[in-house]
Amino acid sequence: MSAAMRKVNVGGIKIGGGEPFVLIAGPCVIESERLARKVAAGLKALTAELGIPFIFKSSYDKANRTSVRSFRGPGIEKGLKILKAIREDFGVPVLSDVHRFEEIGRASEVLDVAQIPAFLCRQTDFVLELARHAKVVNIKKGQFLAPWDVENVVQKVLSAGNRNILITERGASFGYNNLVSDMRSIPILRQMGYPVVFDATHSVQLPGGAGEASGGERAMAVYLARAAAAVGVDALFMEVHPDPDRARCDGPNSMALDSMRELLVTLKGIDGLVKKTMKKG
Repeated sequence: MSAAMRKVNVGGIKIGGGEPFVLIAGPCVIESERLARKVAAGLKALTAELGIPFIFKSSYDKANRTSVRSFRGPGIEKGLKILKAIREDFGVPVLSDVHRFEEIGRASEVLDVAQIPAFLCRQTDFVLELARHAKVVNIKKGQFLAPWDVENVVQKVLSAGNRNILITERGASFGYNNLVSDMRSIPILRQMGYPVVFDATHSVQLPGGAGEASGGERAMAVYLARAAAAVGVDALFMEVHPDPDRARCDGPNSMALDSMRELLVTLKGIDGLVKKTMKKG
């Protein structure tokens, strides 16, 4: 762990600098208010019981779907209203990705963390504008970037006057319709001085692998999450759904809500041991 790492405050939750890992989780996209609230309630209760800080994540508009026929979500008006209600009713910070310039201001008023989608992380003007408005910026590392290339994105955010930065690793392109996760990326990214998040479910995605949708290897997300915790990651990002096989977005790589307890208990144990060792070192 770098002693110079900045701790980032997200709605009262401290991320980084040796703090216990934070769970960032929720359904890939808001399918309905009822489903979003069900996942938020389930994860809130579970993380409260286990003593794990929790940030709710879901997209109000998933603009980077594989097909023009893919479900994208309720849109900014209804989506932000749902996220705001979850934030207030469950007392949890909320995160969503923002894809368009004209949505940045309104989204930043509601979101505790505004996420730069992986495919937009090289778009300088977009990065700068989001950084000017967002409370906290989550940089999703593009699948096409080496970990050290993210330093340039970090510098863009800093140049806009925002030092509240998270960096998310989500795998690298490896041949056709496949991603591979290199755990060396986590300590490399952490050397930049900001908390690092590992996206365990997008890392097992098979982009475009199902023709008009992405495929995925859900079972492998458990192993990658354990590996990231063992490396000493600051937060873990997971897409969680009550019935992943019926999810309208990223079902093949989403975790089942009722499977999360066992995994989180394991992750908390690994994280505690590793963070204790890192502090001694």
